[in-house]
Amino acid sequence: PASWDGKSRLPLIVFLHGGGSDENRYLDGNDRQLIRLAEQHGYILVAPLGYSPLGAYGTPLRLPAVFGNPESAAQQRAAVNEERERTLKLSEKDVINVMEIVLHEYPVERSAMFLTGHSMGSGGTWYLGAKYAQYWAAIAPMSGPFVDELNYPWDSIRKMPVFMTEGTGATPSLAGSRAMSAWMKERGFKLEYLEVDADHGGMVPLVLPRVFDFFNRCRSQ
Repeated sequence: PASWDGKSRLPLIVFLHGGGSDENRYLDGNDRQLIRLAEQHGYILVAPLGYSPLGAYGTPLRLPAVFGNPESAAQQRAAVNEERERTLKLSEKDVINVMEIVLHEYPVERSAMFLTGHSMGSGGTWYLGAKYAQYWAAIAPMSGPFVDELNYPWDSIRKMPVFMTEGTGATPSLAGSRAMSAWMKERGFKLEYLEVDADHGGMVPLVLPRVFDFFNRCRSQ
């Protein structure tokens, strides 16, 4: 942030882009809304490529393997060949390596590190949020419930605040998000769920301000 004094510890957000695009599309989108929000709220913003536009940050799950569709999840896992496995691993490593570089070069407030992403990046948020739970104070997956109930490490995020958002026109992810939010709330997870009247892509500019508000609230708790 331009207001940074060069010394104070800053909160950090890692943002994961959607499939088929790259970090620049989201940074530049909606008149650079993501950058403006990070500046307004005083966050370091980290937006890695994740090795390739379709790297998926380590998880092979994508449409139609949303929550509640274990058959598709099993099929997609079984279809991962050696090259795909390599891409997934490199994508995951890219996110963590980039974040570690930032942590080494800037005075980050370690208790205020957050993870969010859209679509494929939402799947990555669920995956990396649990696998590297020691980093995150909270996560905010947007329109991408790519989670297999039977194979997800739920205990890793059981006490972690989660802000899950979806667009009412974002089918078929909408059904998966609704089912997943209900499942998590029934089991006592620290989940907030929000739907907005928009399609899969159009929901992003509507929910981003709420994501920052959510992270700010987590910082103050």
